[in-house]
Amino acid sequence: MAAGKETIYIDVDDEITTIIDKVQNSSTKIIALVLPKRASVFQSIVNMKLLKRTADSSKKNIVLITSEASLLPLAGAVGMHVAKTLQSKPAIPTAPKTSDSPVSIDADDVEEIDDGPIDTSKPVGELAGVPADEEETIEVDNEDDTPAIVAGAASPKKALNKKLKVPNFDKFRTRLILGAGAFTVLLLFWIFATFVWPKASITIKTDTTDVTSTVSVTSSPAIKEINVDKKQVPGILKELKKTDSTKALATGQKDMGTKATGKVTLSLNDCSQAQVTVPAGTTVSSGTFNFITQADATLQSVKFGNQCKNSDFPQVSTASVTVTAQNAGDSYNLSARNYAVAGFGMVSGAGAAMSGGTSKIVKVVSQQDIDGAKQKVIEAINATANQDITNQLKSEGYFPLTDTFTAKDPLVVPSPGVDAEAAEVTVNVTLNYTMAGANEEGIKQILEADIKQHIDTNKQNILNNGLDKASIRIDNKKPTGETAFTVQAIAQAGVEQNESDIKAAVRGKKKGEVQAILQTRPGVKDVQVKTSPFWVYKVPKKDSKITLIFEQQGASASNGQ
Repeated sequence: MAAGKETIYIDVDDEITTIIDKVQNSSTKIIALVLPKRASVFQSIVNMKLLKRTADSSKKNIVLITSEASLLPLAGAVGMHVAKTLQSKPAIPTAPKTSDSPVSIDADDVEEIDDGPIDTSKPVGELAGVPADEEETIEVDNEDDTPAIVAGAASPKKALNKKLKVPNFDKFRTRLILGAGAFTVLLLFWIFATFVWPKASITIKTDTTDVTSTVSVTSSPAIKEINVDKKQVPGILKELKKTDSTKALATGQKDMGTKATGKVTLSLNDCSQAQVTVPAGTTVSSGTFNFITQADATLQSVKFGNQCKNSDFPQVSTASVTVTAQNAGDSYNLSARNYAVAGFGMVSGAGAAMSGGTSKIVKVVSQQDIDGAKQKVIEAINATANQDITNQLKSEGYFPLTDTFTAKDPLVVPSPGVDAEAAEVTVNVTLNYTMAGANEEGIKQILEADIKQHIDTNKQNILNNGLDKASIRIDNKKPTGETAFTVQAIAQAGVEQNESDIKAAVRGKKKGEVQAILQTRPGVKDVQVKTSPFWVYKVPKKDSKITLIFEQQGASASNGQ
């Protein structure tokens, strides 16, 4: 066994098995175990016995370096040497003597060390054979104010050297995590406060002039070039075709039974005409019941002198024809009666009984069903047609003349048709629209040429020609698309302010600097700068964080004809 001593520091979380492994793995004769405060592992007599037995079986001497009074009786009970510091002399504390003491030890648990007992008159360092001038000085962090009770020792003395505390790595780790979290929060706050939250709103009040311009323009598909002097621009007659359909329930009723038939005798009542022919298809009526003749009937008038004798010669002035009811139904089975002949006032009819009519009422498509569905489709198409044709004109570079919007008669195709037996009807509607358009660039050039005649172009620019809100009056339009119209617009003239230039000039500047920079620009009358949040005193350096608001101030009106 090697001479000397080894100092082993025990951590507060070490188990007895860990301590025993450290003792067994030591190659020295004397081992100083430096105990931390409140070393709970040594509060057990069983653990103390195990440690003592390990030392004896390994032929090693263990000295516990501690000043905790609560451990001394346990060490004394198993015969374990104790020293307050590494410079103190080891001693076996007094074992408990009362029978009531919870500490007890069996004689078998204590074994003698072959190398002999520790000389308690020498310090731990000297016992290990370390020269006094080379002896290491080690203090422990478990010193308390309670004096150690050592057999044969005088009153405790204060340690001469300062304490060497063993770091608490759990507290250090906790503080490190909390510190890292706080740093992260502060870093995020700084990033948001510096780059995300800061915003600036700059209100620039400018001096502008309103100019009313009125020009008359002619557009036509036949015009190919813009002529500002003649106020002529290319035009177009845009056509739009839209088709849609809808379904409607059939509400009509029709008797699909058989039609009654019979005979009617036609008689010529006067002799004003020598001959009267009643053609087939003529309607003869009795009240609301109509019958249709199925053959021609020719009637001759008979006169003797100046007197009409038709009644005396019925074989000449009368004729019997077969008739068929206009509609099916058993209601047409009429008894014999007289009939009026449509279109022939001088002819009367006398019919025999009508028979053969039967009733079978079915659901059919009525004209009202078709008309109602047609109206719904037309309304749906009209709701978007004007905007659709307007968008098409704009996409092709033409200014839409909306007052020329025209819809042609709809083409309606029902399926099935009127009086057809069905539960519903599908109505398809096709509509054709037209709208005239004028070349928008040409209108702008004509309008701006007129505006420039009413402003000082050396001091002012056209900021807005007013065409987007202009009033358009159609003076004349032709089917070919040629249109004469008048444009009345309110334009704005002033000094043009370039947003990108302004933002470039104020980035990162203080409020006062921004006001001083912008108020020197032509046409700027006043500047107001607002920043947020409250701690921001400079305009952000990103253009996306800068909002420019232009307000007109002191606008005056100028009329142009």
